Parts: sequence; C-alpha cells; structure tokens
Amino acid sequence: MASPEEEEEEQEEEEEEESLDQLPGTVLATIISKLDMASICSVASTCKTFNACASHILTFIPSFHLLDIAPSIDLLKPLMPPNPYLKSLKLDCARLDDSATNVFVRDSLHELYFHNCANFSGKLLSEIGGKCADLRYLYLGSVAEKRGRPIHISDLEELLRGCTQLEELILMFDVPLFLRHKFAQVWALASEKLTSLEIGCVSSVMVTELLSPSLGHHRSPNHVRPPILPGIQKLCLSVDYITDTMVSTISNVLMSLTHLDLRDAPLIEPTSAYDLTNSGLQQINQHGKLKHLSLVRSQEFLITYFRRVNDLGMLLMADNCANMESICLGGFCRVTDTGFKTILHSCSSLYKLRVSYGTHLTDLVFHDISATSLSLTHVSLRWCNLLTNHAIKNLVSNMRLKILDLRDCKHLGDGALISISTLPELKILLLDGSDISDFGLSYLRGVINSLVSLSVRGCKRLTDKCISALFEGSSKLELQQLDLSNLPNLSDNGVLTLAKCRVPISELRMRQCPLIGDASVMALASMQVDENRWHGCRLRLLDLYNCGGITQLSFWWLKKPYFPRLRWLGVTGSVSRDIVDALARNRPFLRVACQAEELGFNQWDNSHGFYMHDYDEVDELEQLLEEGEYIDEEMMDVDNDAELL
Repeated sequence: MASPEEEEEEQEEEEEEESLDQLPGTVLATIISKLDMASICSVASTCKTFNACASHILTFIPSFHLLDIAPSIDLLKPLMPPNPYLKSLKLDCARLDDSATNVFVRDSLHELYFHNCANFSGKLLSEIGGKCADLRYLYLGSVAEKRGRPIHISDLEELLRGCTQLEELILMFDVPLFLRHKFAQVWALASEKLTSLEIGCVSSVMVTELLSPSLGHHRSPNHVRPPILPGIQKLCLSVDYITDTMVSTISNVLMSLTHLDLRDAPLIEPTSAYDLTNSGLQQINQHGKLKHLSLVRSQEFLITYFRRVNDLGMLLMADNCANMESICLGGFCRVTDTGFKTILHSCSSLYKLRVSYGTHLTDLVFHDISATSLSLTHVSLRWCNLLTNHAIKNLVSNMRLKILDLRDCKHLGDGALISISTLPELKILLLDGSDISDFGLSYLRGVINSLVSLSVRGCKRLTDKCISALFEGSSKLELQQLDLSNLPNLSDNGVLTLAKCRVPISELRMRQCPLIGDASVMALASMQVDENRWHGCRLRLLDLYNCGGITQLSFWWLKKPYFPRLRWLGVTGSVSRDIVDALARNRPFLRVACQAEELGFNQWDNSHGFYMHDYDEVDELEQLLEEGEYIDEEMMDVDNDAELL
C-alpha cells in the first residue's frame, strides 16, 4: 500500500500531465523538435504526454544526430521509425554491424556521418550506394577494422556509381589494405559534383595512379582517359610518403584545388625517390587558386623529417603562394628563419599559421611581424624549442588571435604569459611543457573570461596554487576544456579549490597526476556550477588515468546519480576488471578507457580544422531549462531503452 507521500506525489504527476494535455500538440511538437536527439530522449522519459509527442516528432525531424553514445540496434530501432523527411544522420556505430544497415540507410538522406564502423564490412558502402542516390556528404570511419570484415573494390564501385549527387566524401580507413586492385579505375564513376575528398590512409603510388591522365592499361597505348575528379577543390590525404611525383601530379591535374592537406607517417627513412624536395615544393599551386596548404611529416612510427627541403624550397614555394590564407608546415628540420620569414612576408592574406618540429625556428622570425599587414587569428608553434618569451611578445601584436598553441616550447615562461594576457579575443591556449609558474598563471586573469580551452599539461612547476591563481574571484567563465595532466605537484586540494570556484568545465583531464585521489572525485561529484543546477552536471569527460590515489571508493562516486552527463572516463589499467564491469552495467553509455588512450574526439591535433570546434554550441535541453530543474539524460534504465519511444 502506498504511503501518503507517494500518493500525493502521484496526484501531482497526474495533475501535471492533465495540464500538459491542454497544450496544443503543435506547440509541444515545435518546442521539442528544436532539441537535439539526446535531449528529446530525456524529455520523452519524463511523462506520457512528452513521450507521445516525441514519438510523433521522430516521424518528421530532418536531422538525427547521436554521437555522444554508441547505441545498440535495439535502442536505435524505436528511435528511427519511417521518416521520409530525414536528411541528416550522424551515429557512433561502435555497437552496430551490417545487420543495422536496413534500419538507418534511407533514400531521403543528404548527409551521413558514421563513426567507429569497425564491425561493418564493405556491405555498408554498397548499401549506401544502392539506396542513397541523393547523398551530398558522406563520412565513414574505421570501416572493417575488425578481422574478417572484408571490403571489396565492387563495394566502392557501387558507392561511387550510386551516389551521383555526392559533393564531399571522407573515407577514414585503411584503403590499401582492401582496395588496391583497380582502385584508380573505379574513381571514373565518381560524381561530377564531388568537390571535397579525404582519405585517412592511402599510398602515394595509388594517389599518383588515380590522378595520372594515362593509366597504361588500355588497349590503345595512346589512349588518354578523361580527367578524374575534375571538380575537386579540397583534397586531404594521409599517405605513406609525401613525394615530388605525387605533389606534382596533384598540382597539375586538379585545376580547381583551393585546399591541399597532405600528411605522411614513414615507417622507414624515405629515399630520394620517395621524398619531398625543393623541386616538389616549386610545383605547388601551379594554377594559383590554392588558399590552404598543409604539409606535415608525422613522427608516429619514426623520428624523421623532410631532410631534402631547405630555405630555397620555401623561397620557390612562396613565389606561387602569395594568396595563401592558411599554411601548416610540420617536420621541415632544415628550414631556418630565412625560409619561414619568406612565407610570412609573401603571404599578406595569411591568418592561420602552424609550424611543428621547427628545429631552426627562432625569435627572429617574428622580430618585425608588426611591420607586416598580417592579421593572424590562429597560430600553432609546436616543438619549436628555440623560441623564447621575446617571440611571443612580438607575436601578440596580432591582437585578433583566437587560438594560440605553444605546446612543447620548453623555453617559454612567465614573460610569455604577460604578453598573452593582452589578447582580448583568445579562445584556446595550449601551454604544455612550458616553464611557467603558479604566479605566472595569475597574469592570465586578463583573458580567463574569454578562454574556452586551456591546457597546462606537463608544466612541472605548477602546484595547487595555480588553480586559485587562475580562478578565484573570476566570474562569467566560459571555460569548457581544462587539461591539468602530468602535474606532479597537483593534489586533491587543488581540485577542491577548482570545485569551490564552480568553473563550468565539461572536459577535465588530470592523467598522470600521482597526488590526485578519491577526494578529487568526491569533490567533482559534489560540484555545483550554480545555485539552481544539480551537482556535477557539466562534466562529460573525466580523465584520471594513472592518478596515484584512485581506489574502489572513487567508482562508487562515479555511479549514477553522480556525474549525470559523463560520457568518457579514463582510469588506470590496474583497476579491477570487476569494478569496471560493474560501472559499465550501472552506466551502459559511459566509455571507460583503461589503456592510456586519449579521450574524446580530435583532441587538439585536427590539422584540417586548426582545433576549431563550435564552442558556442550548448545542449538545447539545458538552454530551455536554464531557469529550472536539470533532467538526467540517463533517467531510464538500460533494460527499458528499447521501449523509450
């Protein structure tokens, strides 16, 4: 028998529903249809009226985006009823496989974004090609990464033949592993409207063959095929080697190219025949339309550089690059101040500059930058160990700087922070590995209210006092991402101060901090961002990997109802598997990483976007309830997920 309190509560709920029933259905539908998918699910779980309204909305909403969680097919089916108006679909497919294609591949779609497709085979490509004739945008990530999931060239052929309206194609999987045979020929089927192509892993030889005007496989030795991909304006490739031959072919064949992004990661030191030289740089931008250029040699597998490029190569390239707006150069170890200054002084429209592993880059590059017409807004100078505070003092003459990445410039100190404090529009500041102090961080009080991301990872001199130096007394903070990893002197006291300051962060990284323990987790779980919000409601990502004081007690605080919006959690691999499994059962949509992997999407190193995210984007439900009570996105138990709608 129900207690008087329970009966009173049930009566109040019935009265609420009766009042909601009096609202016109069109009004409710208009309001709820403006929410994102996670928020629609949250609203639907609160009462029968909202549930019925949400069910109706799912039959006509134009966009279905669900990337925060990886839904199972049982959860996805009721959320995706027949909907002829669905144009955009974005999913994390980590829990899906080929059997799900008949649920989400629809002929009405114009945009498809499928992340984590490791359990799919090439059937995914052929199904999309067979059903999505009006598709304009397609992103496929990690397809067939699980063993035994094949991709055949016929699958790619079906995709390209069927998607005749395709404008942007992104294939983020190992193409050479599956599609070497007839790879070049099949691209003749690609949409004439294709203007943007990105391939996550492909060999330079395959690229050269793809774009070469004559393949040599025709009956007539003099036969020249029609141009391949004639409308391409943006080309982004991760290859084994960036070579002169590939760069020359791209530059000469793609006449409309405005955006070229090439990245390689050699397994062995390149020979002269498979490398980029001054001659290759001279071929760039032969048609004069290039606005964005990125050439990066990654050290993912081998410490290697573009050893055959020097200042002369930069001089030759600069002659063709006067209209460049963004330039990214990584691994040019023989280029000195002379070469880099040539670029800066030749490209008067440049607003994005990124240099990594500039081993000969010194303060002199920026000595007279104020005398140029440059108006830089995005600057990244990573692993440039000869830079000092003086370089930053000159660089900040560009008062419109919004993004400043100075990671691993180990000679930068408090003097650099004094200069940075004068930048009124700064949004992202990355200072990893610099020689800054607690007192130095207090200079950032001048910009802390505008920052949305701050990283001081590996700044060994920082202690608990850095938190109060940054945040005490500050109000109206916009900070969403904070990285305090690898700070040996940061303890639970610092995190307690952070919680007391009510910093509205959604992503907090504290990996490799030996003094961080259970007390930090308890403080964050109890943290209030403002007077009217539920505790800890903002954190979506929490990285505690290899924090010395984390015990089983922390996992109790990591369960519901604490951290209601948490989606990513990093913990040490030595934690008991039983404890992790118990947490997974309690929070089925939480991704727990135990192998030291970095958490989240595109953490900092998105060379194409220069780290740009939509930092003004706020959860729609949060906006609508700004004056009211927070509703947990995980209110329903996992057993009832399939019956949500």
